[in-house]
Amino acid sequence: MLDPAVELAWFARGVRRLAGVDEAGRGPLAGPVVAAAVVVTPETPRLAGVTDSKQLPRRRREQLAAAIVSSLPFGVGAASAREIDRLNIRRATALAMRRALLRLPPGTDAVLIDGLAMAELGMAHEALVGGDRRCYAIACASIVAKTVRDRLMRRLAVRYPDFGWDRNAGYGTPHHRAALERCGPTPHHRMSFTPVAQRALL
Repeated sequence: MLDPAVELAWFARGVRRLAGVDEAGRGPLAGPVVAAAVVVTPETPRLAGVTDSKQLPRRRREQLAAAIVSSLPFGVGAASAREIDRLNIRRATALAMRRALLRLPPGTDAVLIDGLAMAELGMAHEALVGGDRRCYAIACASIVAKTVRDRLMRRLAVRYPDFGWDRNAGYGTPHHRAALERCGPTPHHRMSFTPVAQRALL
């Protein structure tokens, strides 16, 4: 459950503009990893229903994402499948987060990310395990990141209909794995991920 005390503790320390950061798409076999950063202030009104994006049905998540980006400063960044293969998924996630943060308007006072601290981010931040379920700013970022990534995968699904990315978002579902065995990897598959690498060797 979101805890207002998370942000209040930061505001009590004099922070006025707190950026929450989260990502979507670390685990899939295909597609980019997408990160979003959303800024809240002591005056930010809370939208009803905001929580961890994975707990929301798609329609509600998209409604909330539209409300978030229309009312709060935000930035979105991504790292491609090729960047994931070149850097590894952890460093690529940090790259996506950094890109999202660099797209924020200037003046952010502090950065709070979901999960564990990431030295690879290359920017001052603090980490909050389970932050997408506890912190409003991170939950907002979670919703925006997942909404953007799911839309990207639905667009790619039009070009690669065999893989069902409009339904599985690139995750390794039985349907996706069967299509990978049948058709082989696309340019958007993560060749460094074991199921894809094994198929590419055939």
